[in-house]
Amino acid sequence: MNGHDTARALINGASAVIQGKAEFLELLAAGLLAKGHVLLEDNPGLGKTTVAKAVARLIGAEDAGGSLVFKRIQFTPDLLPYDITGVDVFDPETKTFRFAPGPVLANIVLADEINRTTPKVQSALLEVMAERQVTIGKHTHRPPEPFFVIATENPIESEGTFPLPAAQLDRFMLRLSLGYPNREAERAILDENPGEYRLKALEPALSAADFLLAQKEAELVYCHPNLKEAILDIIRDTRGNERFLLGASPRAGLHFLQAAKALALVRGRPFVTDEDLSILAAPALAHRIKPQDPRAQLEVLIKDLVSARINAIKFI
Repeated sequence: MNGHDTARALINGASAVIQGKAEFLELLAAGLLAKGHVLLEDNPGLGKTTVAKAVARLIGAEDAGGSLVFKRIQFTPDLLPYDITGVDVFDPETKTFRFAPGPVLANIVLADEINRTTPKVQSALLEVMAERQVTIGKHTHRPPEPFFVIATENPIESEGTFPLPAAQLDRFMLRLSLGYPNREAERAILDENPGEYRLKALEPALSAADFLLAQKEAELVYCHPNLKEAILDIIRDTRGNERFLLGASPRAGLHFLQAAKALALVRGRPFVTDEDLSILAAPALAHRIKPQDPRAQLEVLIKDLVSARINAIKFI
């Protein structure tokens, strides 16, 4: 199975549960194939948790005996860092310490309502998300491959929440929103309740080996030097700009490029196009940038930057 077929198998399988959201599933697949973590920010009840569960069921384990290791962390104000990373515990029989791994050392980690816990706990995710390792005492522990975090947060609630710091947001390759379904899709939800019944019936649609190969294939997708220059210009345009209080980091540019390559693979192309950049600009950058005017629509500002730079591209 080539990378494009792997992506389509993942998207087609997930669409049985998440209906009427083809572009959202393409962007989600692109983020995961680019080895990125994804933040799902949307109103309650739209299927954010169901998305993560569906992905976990669709990617088969190496032994073909089931799905990858999936762990869900329900973030609450009383959670402690060691509750998610793990801790060394004393074994009275052997009189030695042994490591009890936390839920973050899984293939797929659902960080549910990540903004409901304290910054101290949120920061416990930084190392594993950026470096794919957890350091406990003198020892380093690594999650299995593939590894990615799908986090959710509700943007409309402020009571009992802690805004994600910029350093945490910068670890997410993409921020996506499901949005409300159209009438036809919502009728199907009423008739079939796919999040309940179809989710339980999902079988692996691809192997973990296929998924890892697709990730490597995504890295090899060609991006024209002029498109890379456009990415550089877009990133740098967000810095020192009077409309922005905080600009995008170098990591943002790298994630932008990696996601564009993966989206090209998802759509069956061995090369990146300017359309890929236009589609991904807001999901890849909006959560990393802070506008001077809090009432400003970041997506509109980013779209203006991207349009200006893409229109200036000249191919030889």
